[in-house]
Amino acid sequence: MTISFLNNYLLRICIVILCLFAQDSSAQNKYETAVSRQTESLNKNWKFHLGSASNPEKDFSYGIVRNFTIAGGGGGAVSPKFDDSKWRSVNVPHDWAVELPFEYHKHFDVQSHGYRPVGGFYPENSVGWYRKRFNVDKEKEGQRFVLRFEGVYRDFKLFVNNNYIGGNFGGYTESSFDITDFIEFDKENLIVLRVDATQYEGWFYEGAGIYRNVALETFTPVHIPEYGVYVYAKVEKSQAKVVAQTTVKNQEGKTAECTVSSYVMDAKGTQVTPTRTEKLKIKNNETQQVEQNFSIKNPLLWGLNTPNLYRLVSIVKKDGKIIDTISAEFGVRTFDYNATTGFSLNGESMKIKGMCVHQDHAGVGSAVPDALVYYRIKLLKEMGVNAYRCSHNPPSKSVLEACDKLGMMVMDEIRVIGTGKENLDQFERLVKRDRNHASIMLWSLGNEETGVQNTDLGRRMAHTLVQRQRELDPSRLSTYGGNNGINFKGINQEMDVRGFNYHIKELDDYHKEHPTQPIVFSEVSSMVSSRGMYVKDPEKGYLPDYDMNKPGWGQNAEEWWKFTVDRPWLMGGFVWTGFDYRGEPTPFTWPNVNSHFGIMDVCGFPKNTYYYYQSWWTDKDVIKIYPHWNGHKTGDIVNVWCNSNADEVELVLNGKSLGKKVMPRNGHLEWDVIYEPGKLEAIGTKNGKTIRTAVETTTAPYQIVLTPDRKSITADGNDVSVINVTVLDKQGREIPDAMNMIQFKLNGNATILGVGNGDPSSHEADKCLDGNWKRSLFNGKCQIILESMDKEGDFSLSATSEGLQNAMATIQMKK
Repeated sequence: MTISFLNNYLLRICIVILCLFAQDSSAQNKYETAVSRQTESLNKNWKFHLGSASNPEKDFSYGIVRNFTIAGGGGGAVSPKFDDSKWRSVNVPHDWAVELPFEYHKHFDVQSHGYRPVGGFYPENSVGWYRKRFNVDKEKEGQRFVLRFEGVYRDFKLFVNNNYIGGNFGGYTESSFDITDFIEFDKENLIVLRVDATQYEGWFYEGAGIYRNVALETFTPVHIPEYGVYVYAKVEKSQAKVVAQTTVKNQEGKTAECTVSSYVMDAKGTQVTPTRTEKLKIKNNETQQVEQNFSIKNPLLWGLNTPNLYRLVSIVKKDGKIIDTISAEFGVRTFDYNATTGFSLNGESMKIKGMCVHQDHAGVGSAVPDALVYYRIKLLKEMGVNAYRCSHNPPSKSVLEACDKLGMMVMDEIRVIGTGKENLDQFERLVKRDRNHASIMLWSLGNEETGVQNTDLGRRMAHTLVQRQRELDPSRLSTYGGNNGINFKGINQEMDVRGFNYHIKELDDYHKEHPTQPIVFSEVSSMVSSRGMYVKDPEKGYLPDYDMNKPGWGQNAEEWWKFTVDRPWLMGGFVWTGFDYRGEPTPFTWPNVNSHFGIMDVCGFPKNTYYYYQSWWTDKDVIKIYPHWNGHKTGDIVNVWCNSNADEVELVLNGKSLGKKVMPRNGHLEWDVIYEPGKLEAIGTKNGKTIRTAVETTTAPYQIVLTPDRKSITADGNDVSVINVTVLDKQGREIPDAMNMIQFKLNGNATILGVGNGDPSSHEADKCLDGNWKRSLFNGKCQIILESMDKEGDFSLSATSEGLQNAMATIQMKK
């Protein structure tokens, strides 16, 4: 769940507990409820300013003042006396890299990060300072306080009230800090972060800043610690055997006696198991763990179309009072990986129809709000995707929560393989944080570690990680994204499931040599295209929007999918990638600033190959023809493609049939058509039913259309409205090649987060910091993303363009 929902969620849990006690008058008299755990979002009202990685004077004297010498004696921007009134006010999630202009630099890492001027070449853009003030009620004195950062890119130093607290090296791993000793109850508190994005971690756009949620957690000295609840279930005939482990920590200063009670609720809030209770006696600064077992009769299984979830409620009581409670969602399901028959979920054999996904989105960079994450997962579901690979780093919490609730399996991946203290700690935190999620099907221990993957060093590190994974989460298996083909020695020796990145011609031989090791395409295809373009233009950096272009290592969509369905033992695969992403502008460089690999562009607008997958990955009635019918010359030969799951398709131009063709299974159809303007139709027959589509020659742009993803959003200050923009001609037909510049104006209580259009060579601003929000259409489409305020009411967005009829969309905000 999102942080904005967490307080309400905990309140509901407390109400459920009270209701259960109320069912028994003796229980009601015996116990008092005093649940103290609270989570407060700290996303709003930060102050931000760029520093410097090379000049202390521009870095608020960091490095030449005594910030680490004595307690409470810091200077510069760390000091509470520092004047930040001229700093910019921002909310987090925040990515300062996406605000910077594009800059050409002939260097691979700059290119692969999308030509944003962040990194070692740009010391003036690679350090950011954040400051936030907050208050704590006096009545909370005696509680414990923890600051939690879901993701900061990257290496940061944290100060609270002029005291150094700690840091986190990795740019993707969640981090937390106990700041109890530093809290002031009689005056304002100050958080300061210095974030250093000088060093890259990946070879793709990574952003910079506090790009995920921040929260302040409050709980009693005797409490369930971080990641202190682990629950998983095994299906045995008509029952689910649930194993629940709850850890309690004592920081009270003396030995404490308490009880841990647990039970399971279904999604409706009904208790479905008895309550189990264990007594504990815990010395100060020690932890103890209890394991409690439950059975659920005829459980509702978690599946792709029925993502049923249960909740384990863990309650800590001391002196007859509830002092802490945590509710952990989990699912009852069975994943099976078979080296002969392939993959199954809950006994149903299926192919993994997966997509690799980087975490950035148009307009917002890496600072993707939780609601926008849900939007992206829904787009993948609509295409027929059933599995999501977190490429190549730990995901945000919201990714896993969305996949849990929407029915999407997940390959959860660490950033880099390693068993040094830093990397091992990041791996352990990943597993502990994520292991309760129903959606996770596999742990991925790394990707294309070419320096070690074929070595004994790689094998030893992989062995350590697999063993630790099994200790922390015995309910799942591990894999690795190996681009080393038939090679077995090294990392692949230790893998439960062999992950193949490409090397499709070596797959059969590998399977023959290792017939007992299940195999999945951990990465496959890498087909490249540009939405709505139908000629190759190396100068501008565009590729035709057909399933026909691929790098030397890749496969077309049709090629890999036909290969996969013909091999029952091959579990399926993860396509590179679900969305275009900033960086890696293969096969071109500047002016390209993002990839062409996506089946959708950076806004989530489908390219044509989307409809190939939707045809064969879903039961929907799909029929799509392309290219559009504008911009050709009469008499030109136009190569027309049709993606459909119809049995046969007839192509008709201006009422004249161009012939019927039988649709090959997992294939597509083509016609070479002599162009004439007008209407080109595709009429399909599917199980005796007619399905049809058409493309038409349109006239001049006439009217703007705004299409929000929802008409109403939550007034919580965190929900998002995604508004897609198109243009129609006078006949009401969408113009597929329109490139008009659109100006936006917002009225009401909302905030514009960013704009985009999916153009891989666009250098227009994602963030219009001067308030003049605008974006040109790219092949008929652009997008604007807005965030709600925390009070009810309507807001409206107007869109204008020279010579066109204006448009307005009104969105309701409700609590």
